[in-house]
Amino acid sequence: MKRIFDILVSAFGIVLCTPIWLIVPIAIKLDSKGPVFYRQIRVGRHNKDFAIFKFRSMYVDSDKGSLITIGGRDNRITRVGYYLRQCKIDELPQLFNVFLGDMSFVGPRPEVRRYVDLYTPVQLQVLELRPGITDAASIKYRNENELLAAQVNPEQYYVDVVLPDKLSINLAYLQHHNLWIDLRLICQTILTILH
Repeated sequence: MKRIFDILVSAFGIVLCTPIWLIVPIAIKLDSKGPVFYRQIRVGRHNKDFAIFKFRSMYVDSDKGSLITIGGRDNRITRVGYYLRQCKIDELPQLFNVFLGDMSFVGPRPEVRRYVDLYTPVQLQVLELRPGITDAASIKYRNENELLAAQVNPEQYYVDVVLPDKLSINLAYLQHHNLWIDLRLICQTILTILH
Protein backbone atom coordinates (compact mmCIF):
# COMPACT_ATOMS: atom_id res chain seq x y z
CA MET A 1 0.00 0.00 0.00
CA LYS A 2 2.78 2.44 0.99
CA ARG A 3 4.77 1.71 -2.18
CA ILE A 4 1.70 2.16 -4.40
CA PHE A 5 1.02 5.49 -2.67
CA ASP A 6 4.63 6.56 -3.23
CA ILE A 7 4.59 5.67 -6.95
CA LEU A 8 1.27 7.37 -7.70
CA VAL A 9 1.86 10.54 -5.67
CA SER A 10 5.48 10.98 -6.80
CA ALA A 11 4.43 10.58 -10.46
CA PHE A 12 1.68 13.16 -9.93
CA GLY A 13 4.15 15.46 -8.14
CA ILE A 14 6.72 15.20 -10.92
CA VAL A 15 4.10 16.26 -13.49
CA LEU A 16 2.68 18.97 -11.23
CA CYS A 17 6.15 20.46 -10.74
CA THR A 18 6.80 20.86 -14.47
CA PRO A 19 7.11 24.69 -14.19
CA ILE A 20 9.69 24.23 -11.41
CA TRP A 21 11.75 21.82 -13.55
CA LEU A 22 11.89 24.62 -16.15
CA ILE A 23 12.39 27.75 -14.01
CA VAL A 24 14.71 26.59 -11.19
CA PRO A 25 17.48 25.23 -13.47
CA ILE A 26 17.66 28.57 -15.28
CA ALA A 27 17.93 30.44 -11.97
CA ILE A 28 20.66 28.09 -10.73
CA LYS A 29 22.70 28.41 -13.92
CA LEU A 30 22.40 32.22 -13.95
CA ASP A 31 23.47 32.43 -10.31
CA SER A 32 26.60 30.24 -10.23
CA LYS A 33 28.75 27.86 -12.24
CA GLY A 34 28.12 24.15 -11.98
CA PRO A 35 25.47 21.53 -12.59
CA VAL A 36 21.77 22.08 -11.90
CA PHE A 37 21.40 18.91 -9.87
CA TYR A 38 23.44 17.74 -6.92
CA ARG A 39 23.89 14.03 -6.26
CA GLN A 40 25.21 12.71 -2.98
CA ILE A 41 25.68 9.11 -1.87
CA ARG A 42 23.46 8.32 1.11
CA VAL A 43 22.70 5.10 2.94
CA GLY A 44 19.32 3.61 2.19
CA ARG A 45 17.22 0.59 3.01
CA HIS A 46 19.10 -2.55 4.04
CA ASN A 47 22.29 -0.47 4.46
CA LYS A 48 22.70 -0.02 0.69
CA ASP A 49 24.10 3.17 -0.83
CA PHE A 50 22.11 5.21 -3.33
CA ALA A 51 22.40 8.63 -4.96
CA ILE A 52 20.02 11.24 -3.55
CA PHE A 53 18.97 14.02 -5.94
CA LYS A 54 18.64 17.70 -5.07
CA PHE A 55 18.74 21.00 -6.89
CA ARG A 56 22.26 22.33 -6.32
CA SER A 57 22.13 25.03 -3.65
CA MET A 58 25.86 25.31 -2.87
CA TYR A 59 28.93 26.26 -4.83
CA VAL A 60 30.67 23.36 -6.57
CA ASP A 61 32.91 21.23 -4.27
CA SER A 62 31.45 22.78 -1.10
CA ASP A 63 30.74 19.30 0.22
CA LYS A 64 34.44 18.47 0.44
CA GLY A 65 34.58 19.79 4.01
CA SER A 66 31.82 19.59 6.61
CA LEU A 67 28.84 17.39 5.79
CA ILE A 68 26.44 19.50 7.85
CA THR A 69 25.11 22.94 7.04
CA ILE A 70 25.52 25.47 9.82
CA GLY A 71 23.22 28.48 9.97
CA GLY A 72 20.94 29.85 7.29
CA ARG A 73 23.70 31.94 5.71
CA ASP A 74 26.45 29.32 5.40
CA ASN A 75 28.88 30.97 2.94
CA ARG A 76 28.94 27.80 0.83
CA ILE A 77 25.29 28.39 -0.13
CA THR A 78 24.59 30.32 -3.34
CA ARG A 79 22.16 33.25 -3.46
CA VAL A 80 19.53 31.21 -5.31
CA GLY A 81 20.35 28.21 -3.13
CA TYR A 82 19.44 30.15 0.00
CA TYR A 83 15.88 30.69 -1.26
CA LEU A 84 15.59 27.15 -2.59
CA ARG A 85 16.50 25.87 0.87
CA GLN A 86 14.14 28.27 2.66
CA CYS A 87 11.20 26.92 0.63
CA LYS A 88 12.58 23.34 0.54
CA ILE A 89 12.44 23.47 -3.26
CA ASP A 90 15.98 22.06 -3.38
CA GLU A 91 14.49 18.77 -2.09
CA LEU A 92 11.93 18.38 -4.91
CA PRO A 93 14.14 16.21 -7.16
CA GLN A 94 13.80 13.54 -4.47
CA LEU A 95 10.41 12.86 -6.05
CA PHE A 96 12.45 10.91 -8.62
CA ASN A 97 14.14 8.96 -5.78
CA VAL A 98 10.67 8.09 -4.46
CA PHE A 99 9.40 7.07 -7.89
CA LEU A 100 12.46 4.86 -8.48
CA GLY A 101 12.05 3.18 -5.09
CA ASP A 102 15.21 4.47 -3.39
CA MET A 103 13.10 6.54 -1.01
CA SER A 104 9.58 6.93 0.34
CA PHE A 105 7.67 10.11 1.18
CA VAL A 106 7.93 9.27 4.87
CA GLY A 107 10.82 7.45 6.50
CA PRO A 108 14.08 8.21 8.30
CA ARG A 109 16.06 10.88 6.48
CA PRO A 110 19.01 9.13 4.82
CA GLU A 111 22.44 9.87 6.26
CA VAL A 112 25.88 9.73 4.69
CA ARG A 113 27.98 6.63 5.36
CA ARG A 114 30.27 8.54 7.72
CA TYR A 115 27.44 8.95 10.24
CA VAL A 116 25.83 5.54 9.65
CA ASP A 117 29.14 3.95 10.60
CA LEU A 118 28.57 5.40 14.09
CA TYR A 119 25.19 3.66 14.58
CA THR A 120 24.81 1.06 17.30
CA PRO A 121 23.32 -2.35 16.34
CA VAL A 122 19.95 -1.17 17.66
CA GLN A 123 20.11 2.11 15.71
CA LEU A 124 20.92 0.19 12.52
CA GLN A 125 17.36 -1.17 12.65
CA VAL A 126 16.15 2.12 11.12
CA LEU A 127 17.72 0.89 7.88
CA GLU A 128 14.95 -1.70 7.63
CA LEU A 129 12.80 1.17 6.39
CA ARG A 130 13.02 2.96 3.07
CA PRO A 131 14.47 6.42 3.80
CA GLY A 132 12.08 9.32 3.41
CA ILE A 133 11.77 12.89 2.23
CA THR A 134 10.34 13.70 5.64
CA ASP A 135 9.95 12.17 9.08
CA ALA A 136 9.02 13.19 12.61
CA ALA A 137 12.68 13.96 13.38
CA SER A 138 12.87 16.39 10.44
CA ILE A 139 9.85 18.21 11.78
CA LYS A 140 11.31 18.41 15.29
CA TYR A 141 14.66 19.60 13.94
CA ARG A 142 13.30 21.93 11.27
CA ASN A 143 15.64 24.65 12.61
CA GLU A 144 18.63 22.32 12.82
CA ASN A 145 20.96 24.72 10.97
CA GLU A 146 20.36 27.47 13.53
CA LEU A 147 20.68 25.02 16.43
CA LEU A 148 24.05 23.83 15.15
CA ALA A 149 25.23 27.38 14.47
CA ALA A 150 24.82 28.14 18.19
CA GLN A 151 27.21 25.33 19.21
CA VAL A 152 30.95 25.61 19.84
CA ASN A 153 31.55 22.38 17.90
CA PRO A 154 28.53 21.91 15.60
CA GLU A 155 29.54 18.56 14.12
CA GLN A 156 30.30 17.02 17.52
CA TYR A 157 26.97 18.30 18.83
CA TYR A 158 25.24 16.74 15.83
CA VAL A 159 26.90 13.37 16.46
CA ASP A 160 26.48 13.39 20.26
CA VAL A 161 23.03 14.98 20.65
CA VAL A 162 21.01 15.49 17.47
CA LEU A 163 21.74 12.24 15.63
CA PRO A 164 20.94 9.92 18.60
CA ASP A 165 17.68 11.79 19.22
CA LYS A 166 16.70 11.55 15.54
CA LEU A 167 17.44 7.82 15.59
CA SER A 168 15.34 7.25 18.71
CA ILE A 169 12.43 9.08 17.02
CA ASN A 170 12.84 6.92 13.92
CA LEU A 171 13.10 3.71 15.93
CA ALA A 172 9.72 4.59 17.48
CA TYR A 173 8.34 5.15 13.94
CA LEU A 174 9.71 1.74 12.93
CA GLN A 175 7.59 0.12 15.66
CA HIS A 176 4.41 2.08 14.90
CA HIS A 177 3.93 3.23 11.33
CA ASN A 178 1.09 3.08 8.86
CA LEU A 179 -0.34 5.10 5.99
CA TRP A 180 -2.40 7.34 8.30
CA ILE A 181 0.65 8.27 10.36
CA ASP A 182 2.50 8.97 7.10
CA LEU A 183 -0.29 11.24 5.84
CA ARG A 184 -0.25 13.13 9.15
CA LEU A 185 3.53 13.62 8.94
CA ILE A 186 3.25 14.81 5.33
CA CYS A 187 0.61 17.38 6.38
CA GLN A 188 2.75 18.51 9.34
CA THR A 189 5.74 18.91 7.02
CA ILE A 190 3.74 21.04 4.59
CA LEU A 191 2.45 23.23 7.43
CA THR A 192 6.01 23.61 8.76
CA ILE A 193 7.26 24.75 5.34
CA LEU A 194 4.40 27.24 4.98
CA HIS A 195 5.08 28.88 8.35
